[in-house]
Amino acid sequence: MHASRVAGRDLHRYPDLHEWSVSDPDRFWSLWLEHSGIDVEGEATPPHDGGDFQHRRWFPGLRLSAARHLLRHAADAQTAAGEALVAVTETESRHSLSHGRLADAVLDLRERLQTVISPGDRVAAVVPNGVEAVVAMLAVVSLGGVWSSASPDFGVQAIVDRFAQIDPVVFIGCTGYRYGGRTYTVADRMEEVRRRLPGVRRALAVESLPEASRSASSPSVGFDPFPSPWNARERTPDERAASLAALPTFPFDHPMYTMFSSGTTGTPKCIVHGVGGTLLQHSKEHILHSEIHAGDRVLYFTTCGWMMWNWLVSALGTGATVVLYDGSPVEPGPDHLWNLAASERLTHLGVSPRFLSACRASGVSAVDRTASLRVLFSTGAPLLPEEFDYVYRDLAPHVQLASISGGTDIISCFMLGVPTLPVRRGEIQAAGLGMDIAAVAADGTPLFGERGELVCRVPFPSRPLTFHGDVDGSRYRAAYFERFPGWWTHGDYVEITGTVETIGGVVVYGRSDATLNPGGVRIGTAEIYRHVESMPEVADSLVVGRPVGGDVEVVLFVVPAAGITIDAACVERIRLRIRENASPRHVPARVFAVSAVPYTRSGKKVEIAVRDILAGGIATNADAMANPEALKEYQDLAREIAGE
Repeated sequence: MHASRVAGRDLHRYPDLHEWSVSDPDRFWSLWLEHSGIDVEGEATPPHDGGDFQHRRWFPGLRLSAARHLLRHAADAQTAAGEALVAVTETESRHSLSHGRLADAVLDLRERLQTVISPGDRVAAVVPNGVEAVVAMLAVVSLGGVWSSASPDFGVQAIVDRFAQIDPVVFIGCTGYRYGGRTYTVADRMEEVRRRLPGVRRALAVESLPEASRSASSPSVGFDPFPSPWNARERTPDERAASLAALPTFPFDHPMYTMFSSGTTGTPKCIVHGVGGTLLQHSKEHILHSEIHAGDRVLYFTTCGWMMWNWLVSALGTGATVVLYDGSPVEPGPDHLWNLAASERLTHLGVSPRFLSACRASGVSAVDRTASLRVLFSTGAPLLPEEFDYVYRDLAPHVQLASISGGTDIISCFMLGVPTLPVRRGEIQAAGLGMDIAAVAADGTPLFGERGELVCRVPFPSRPLTFHGDVDGSRYRAAYFERFPGWWTHGDYVEITGTVETIGGVVVYGRSDATLNPGGVRIGTAEIYRHVESMPEVADSLVVGRPVGGDVEVVLFVVPAAGITIDAACVERIRLRIRENASPRHVPARVFAVSAVPYTRSGKKVEIAVRDILAGGIATNADAMANPEALKEYQDLAREIAGE
């Protein structure tokens, strides 16, 4: 093993390799850069400029092209013919592009945009998860532009809240989308967004509706049609290779993406990520942690508004086929993604705990359709132990179930799967290589087997470059570095299950800012969800803390399963289940039946907004939620409680 030779000691065991990667991060990241397949120019030493965690510049002597790396399999005549992208919808329409034809489409669009986009210019897109989105992103970053995208189900204000902050020079909109068996036309919405982005010099419209649903007015007024990727000029292998080799390179920390926080508690933060850090971290997670290689077929259920889209597209650099899915994961039925796993011969599939819970509630069994699957990813929320059981019993007994956790803030993972380690029920397998995470007490003392605040104590390349518009870095510093100076504070409430001598698994109990604190005892919301949502009477739930007389009472909202009424007897069964399986402190003071739980568009429960409503506040930026109409029910209940 190369790492053992570099370190001068045996690193064949993952705990030893991880310990070396965080005790000598300079050599670890340098070694991984050497073996990642990322083509760089310049000197790799020094590995960074010596700056502190917030300001450190990694590999200041290097330059690279993100587009050249992600399209590198198009430059070889033997690999260029392989499938690069497959785009599938809930209506089972299917389109694909080879690595070579993907490069042709990117080069064509690049030629059209090169007079509009200069290095550092921002480009904003509201597009479905299809081939056009990937082509556009690669064309933009090939010019040194900074890509941002959102899902077409966002409302106008949610889109403008994000994109107006970054003042894009190009806007790419779509004409519509399909979800849950329904077709939605959004051309008028795109025109309104464009009108409210005064810096836009050019607008393109992706024709994303089925032909039968298109109107005579599409594409939208003021938009040029987005060029069809399938009609791109076909280049010879030599011409294609020469064009890719001629793409300009940019510094390692040149901006590549502006990502946005969920925006459910205020104006979304504009988090800027660099080219080198993003690609280096993603390649590590894909190749070492997920064993994604050339010939594999990878699908992560996501939209273009969630960081998992960016993570998924980076898999192009491995030579794998990236399968894009647009639509509802349960349309036309809860078996849909499992049927797709079989028909597309997926080796890697990523879903959310919410999706697995819905499959379990529907009684889905898919063992006969997951033969090709090696890894099943899960992220977006803590994965309950019962869902581990369900996966191995009814879905894919042979897979590596890789629960992963990180976020938009780092465009990657702090803890994730490790192919050489066992999967333990209810736990994420381990901390990622190079990620020196810990659960710490309020004074910064590391905790093992106890719950604490998630921190990372050693700098890593994929930390954000900055927040857009945060000139003095004060907002960035306040977000991550003020609570424990010199350490990254992520905002999760976790437990490390190992000891000070041995790396362990990780259990995530929820966001630390949503942690309950009745009687001064910290309780992660996942501790309650685990027990409530395993009851057949409950389809979904949400728990928050409500300030009362200097303390906090636990308030639980439950969505009843079909045919169930949440009466007094059912409430007592819920309370008893929580008391017997957690503790008396976990038992909710109040239990209410509701028709729906509010979610972000990336599938996360909106706990903080509901907490604020119960405390007498209002939910801001409801337009950023997947189902903002659900909040009215909570507002009515808040008034009812306040009137007691």
